[in-house]
Amino acid sequence: MPRRNDLKKILLLGSGPIIIGQACEFDYSGTQACKALRSEGYEVVLVNSNPATIMTDPETADRTYIEPLTPEMVEKVIAKERPDALLPTMGGQTALNLAVALSKNGVLEKYGVELIGAKLEAIEKAEDRQLFKEAMARIGVGVCPSGIASNINEAKEVAAQIGSYPLIIRPAFTMGGTGGGISYNQEEFEEMAQGGIEASPVSQILIEKSLLGWKEYELEVMRDLADNVVIICSIENLDPMGIHTGDSITVAPAQTLTDKEYQRLRDASIKIIREIGVETGGSNIQFAVNPVDGDVIVIEMNPRVSRSSALASKATGFPIAKFAAKLAVGYSLDEISNDITKKTPASFEPTIDYVVTKIPRFAFEKFPGSQPFLTTQMKSVGEAMAIGRTFCESFQKALRSLETGRAGWGCDRNEKLPSLEQIRALLRTPNPERIFTLRHAMMMGMSVEEIYELTGIDPWFLDKMAQILETEKFLKRTKLQDLNQEQLLAIKQLGFSDRQIAFATKTNEDEVRSYRKQQGVVPIYKTVDTCAAEFEAFTPYHYSTYEMGGISVTSQSSEVEPLTTGITESEVLPSDKQKVMILGGGPNRIGQGIEFDYCCCHASYALSHDGFETIMVNSNPETVSTDYDTSDRLYFEPLTKEDVLNIIETENPTGIIIQFGGQTPLKLAVPLQEYLNQIGNGSLVMGNGQESNQLPITNSQLPITKIWGTSPDSIDIAEDRERFEVLLQQLHMKTAPNGIARSEGEALAVARRIGYPVVVRPSYVLGGRAMEIVYSDEDLQRYMTMAVQVEPEKPVLVDKFLENAVEVDVDAIADSTGNVVIGGIMEHIEQAGIHSGDSACTLPTTSLPPATLETIRDWTTRLAKALNVVGLMNIQFAVVGAHGYMPQVYILEANPRASRTVPFVSKAIGVPLAKLASLIMSGKTLEELGFTQEVLPRYIAVKEAVLPFDKFPGTDTLLGPEMRSTGEVMGIDTDFGKAFAKAELAANQRLPLAGTVFVSMSDRDKQAIVPVVKQLLELGFNVVATDGTRRVLQEHGLKNVELVLKIHEGRPHIMDSIKNEKINLILNTPSGEEAQSDGRLLRRTALAYKIPVITTIAGAQATTAAIARLQSERLEVKAIQEYIK
Repeated sequence: MPRRNDLKKILLLGSGPIIIGQACEFDYSGTQACKALRSEGYEVVLVNSNPATIMTDPETADRTYIEPLTPEMVEKVIAKERPDALLPTMGGQTALNLAVALSKNGVLEKYGVELIGAKLEAIEKAEDRQLFKEAMARIGVGVCPSGIASNINEAKEVAAQIGSYPLIIRPAFTMGGTGGGISYNQEEFEEMAQGGIEASPVSQILIEKSLLGWKEYELEVMRDLADNVVIICSIENLDPMGIHTGDSITVAPAQTLTDKEYQRLRDASIKIIREIGVETGGSNIQFAVNPVDGDVIVIEMNPRVSRSSALASKATGFPIAKFAAKLAVGYSLDEISNDITKKTPASFEPTIDYVVTKIPRFAFEKFPGSQPFLTTQMKSVGEAMAIGRTFCESFQKALRSLETGRAGWGCDRNEKLPSLEQIRALLRTPNPERIFTLRHAMMMGMSVEEIYELTGIDPWFLDKMAQILETEKFLKRTKLQDLNQEQLLAIKQLGFSDRQIAFATKTNEDEVRSYRKQQGVVPIYKTVDTCAAEFEAFTPYHYSTYEMGGISVTSQSSEVEPLTTGITESEVLPSDKQKVMILGGGPNRIGQGIEFDYCCCHASYALSHDGFETIMVNSNPETVSTDYDTSDRLYFEPLTKEDVLNIIETENPTGIIIQFGGQTPLKLAVPLQEYLNQIGNGSLVMGNGQESNQLPITNSQLPITKIWGTSPDSIDIAEDRERFEVLLQQLHMKTAPNGIARSEGEALAVARRIGYPVVVRPSYVLGGRAMEIVYSDEDLQRYMTMAVQVEPEKPVLVDKFLENAVEVDVDAIADSTGNVVIGGIMEHIEQAGIHSGDSACTLPTTSLPPATLETIRDWTTRLAKALNVVGLMNIQFAVVGAHGYMPQVYILEANPRASRTVPFVSKAIGVPLAKLASLIMSGKTLEELGFTQEVLPRYIAVKEAVLPFDKFPGTDTLLGPEMRSTGEVMGIDTDFGKAFAKAELAANQRLPLAGTVFVSMSDRDKQAIVPVVKQLLELGFNVVATDGTRRVLQEHGLKNVELVLKIHEGRPHIMDSIKNEKINLILNTPSGEEAQSDGRLLRRTALAYKIPVITTIAGAQATTAAIARLQSERLEVKAIQEYIK
């Protein structure tokens, strides 16, 4: 079918901020869809609230609205833009739910907008649990015994009908298992059912009989308007049912299905997609298979591009989102050509001749009080993917890609084995560390059968792990020099890293590398080609392997299979262009997310355009950077010293960019520089020993690879607190009184010298990892025993905590001639002491005096010059007494690299800073690039953090110096009140315009809250307060404030008011130890009842300003292209 010519303008909905369950895979799919539709000549209008994405770049769509994703705001965009069609399948559950709301409230009909990609009927049939169940019955596909409930009484009836616990709860129209879970008894069930009903936008839950222990599989399926259906990929969960697929280790293609079983799932998938009526595009269908009798049940279907679609796209090289967008505008699969082969159409099903393993990454340590257990509600914050020729190889590569300090499946550190009793308990309850507990179980002699009984993990996977462990035992009893080529190759084929081999043989990683290369055991690079090498691949998308063939290292047999060393088989094509290697950020985590991927993509775009051949190295399947057409060459590899050096030796790049991927590549800076210095002075030969896949090159002809941008030594000065301190003293810049400690005793001495409260933190951290404000000796002693382990060889910094200071973030850019231009000065809305990643901030600043801003500009410029910054730099300042007579500026820290605020600043000022920085690193100057002075916008942009507290019951929602947000949103408008209101709305905080405000402040904040409460009373709110706060308010003339009791003071207390839905807004700063548990309970309950809780004075002031603007004026929408023109 030809493309539709009746459509001219298409509206695309993004997925909003990065949250658990809906991460940057939707930036990837949305960006692909924008590119695909624009390449077909359509005008694309995008609505998304997330500034950190490539999708919201002004160049990606024709018109980009960085506005809250609510039906009201999207209706305003539709009224203004008048699109012909709406494509809702690229923005996760958020976009799908929005499309349903706009369809049901008549907006799409009113403006004549057609839903393409998935019709309303298909969306509802897949998402509404009852309709889905009925549809499956019609086609004879089994579903789990279950019932639907819309209130707690119906839920109890369904539970009684099913008749046994545990029961699974799945809310309708949600993602990431939000609001769901597994209940093991009636009390737990009733609590969970109520939570699920509240979490579902249609107040509907599905209650299912537990299929715990069944095997779980997913199929990615595509269909076009001509009713062609292709299966793109099968994915197997290593963990059995009961763990959300986003939290499970997954493997593609499925490893333990027989051909007959696979065909059954395939046939069922085709029947399902036809019955649901998804006319065009990708869908994800999840199945459960009974390991005892092979019985198949369908769990659910997503009628949209899903989290697994990104994984399947990267695993196969088949761009699901791109093809889905083209199918939505009328093409059929056989009319779309495969980008990788150039010969096959999209109707040609991908086949793969390698194994892909995805492993999730968790952040439970950021949420004290929450239990690190895995259930049907997703809790992982990111994931890493690895490709290998065998499961063992890709499994161990994926584990070292996670960057959790592990070099593979164990064999990388001394460990004390738990008791068998502890091991059994840890195996029974799914948790993030269970994969390593399996190893402990095997080391303690537990059989595969017993482990299977406890975990439900298929014996096939357990046998593979046992093989890895046997090899580890062999390694530990063998000297490195005694390993011959065949043995070493076989060990590498099982995915062992040089670090693991070094640990086992009591040598170091460099010795292993050197010996391995002497033996000619080097990786070769294969290509991801969608067709198992049946056709030539034209996209250089590579993974390393040690090639198939080989022997068992423990084999005593003399009949050894011949080994293919594969030295000449590397599929990397030679090139004579200048190459630049960009090191990505690895898996998402709190503190290092999509913002860094954004910078890597911009580097690639800019340098490719400038004539360089760009090489991307990354291990994150969710991102735009690992799309096969973002860079000229893509290596899907772990970001470790070993793997990066292997690629350097294969590609011989001119330059390496390490300052865009966050802390991940920065930690490689020193080892990479040492390696490059050895090559520079001739003590090391570049390349892979005797072999090369390039043309023969003599050493003198080889380009000398350099780390581009700010030198590793300058980065180390900024990161190493002692060296940084010396530099600031030379420049006469102030820092808070501080000291450095390497032991508990030293830390106590420093704290007593400078006085409590103090901020303690280790050096070389990101996201405030293990950073804390400490008020006493006891607190500090507890902290030192926990935190010094974060980076044992690095000292801990103890700083005087600057109370009530305003924090300021500055992004600047500098070139090799010493010119420095400020990109943006952001004023934090929360005061110093709350991690900058969790604080809302505004650009330009709104309350700092001009003299203070001049000091900040002067210090930024001088510090960038002193550090010889080439590229981006971020500095954090604190201003004490900002609104007094003598404001005092202090430097908190400097990072001579891309920061997480770069995308936000770039969009706010209309200048792509990461693009400019990469060109500066290649030798250009700011003058050549036409960026010579700071841009001061005539509007206000506000960045707000989005926090995942609803996923971690038991943890307090208070903000502090350790970062806990997973994503961010941006509000942009003509004044602060409106911009902040938009940011709050985008972050899913609906500010009340009337009602009752509850106020309870600590003693140090009681005076400061008076003007805020006065304004709220003037705006027509009722105010209730606890006794101490109320007394201070009445002393200041605010008489009509009612008393409400604290939780421990008797009934009725504040919790009763919250549960009776009498409170609409809470202003609460914690006070005193005895009330800590009261405060936590109060904040958690408010979260459950979706009441905004403001825990800082500055936040209360900003919220009040936003409410005032919302009362007086309606919010309007405007494209980012209009703001920055």
